[in-house]
Amino acid sequence: MIGWIICAIVVVIIIAVIAMYNGLVQARIKVDNAWSQIDVQLQRRFDLIPNFVETVKGYMAHESETFEKIAQLRTSWANTESVSEKASLDNQLSSALKTIMAVSENYPDLKANQNFSELSEELRNTENKISFSRQFYNDTVAMYNTKLEVFPSNLIAGMFNFKARDLFEAESEEARKNVKVDFGK
Repeated sequence: MIGWIICAIVVVIIIAVIAMYNGLVQARIKVDNAWSQIDVQLQRRFDLIPNFVETVKGYMAHESETFEKIAQLRTSWANTESVSEKASLDNQLSSALKTIMAVSENYPDLKANQNFSELSEELRNTENKISFSRQFYNDTVAMYNTKLEVFPSNLIAGMFNFKARDLFEAESEEARKNVKVDFGK
């Protein structure tokens, strides 16, 4: 009788370990998928930027420094791997795009340009999708990291070498500020 009880306890423990391990694997896959969604939206933004920049260049020739910065950021993006590096580049690119959008207010002909309007709307929609994707990623990372810390799944995570993931964060105070755009002109 005691043999059956011990056998039952061992089976329950094995099932619990398998369930916790599978839960951790599923959470890790969700984190990877969430990052992939950010990457897809950022790639969409990068695909839109050359057309947007070319449309704006003719109107804002003296903003060439901003255009060069955007080109450098696009190149740097392809060479980065980590979430923190990509978050930093994303923040810099967002700042540069905000600058273009704010400066474009001073060019009525540009604002009236159909191509500029369509590209601006596409960029705004993409920025919203990026924002949502960041939020989803951070929520998913928080759930995953929590599983790594709470008992008893932290024991399984330690045994199978699961590692915590970084959140997608704004790196500077400047990135956290709203851009002031004056539509009064």
